[in-house]
Amino acid sequence: MDPKKRFNIKQGLKVNIVLKQDQRSGNLTQGIVKDILTNSPTHPHGIKVRLQDGQVGRVQEIL
Repeated sequence: MDPKKRFNIKQGLKVNIVLKQDQRSGNLTQGIVKDILTNSPTHPHGIKVRLQDGQVGRVQEIL
């Protein structure tokens, strides 16, 4: 599944995201999607989501 397409991201999915402060290093953070924050159907850097623990970042991988 392509993490750059909004229709592939659903609440409750386990994903790896990159946080804003980790964009240079590429560190990934794993979590469960709570909210989808990107409104457009696609985004070149990944769909922005909020995890259940409150962290916000762009989806890099769907697990």
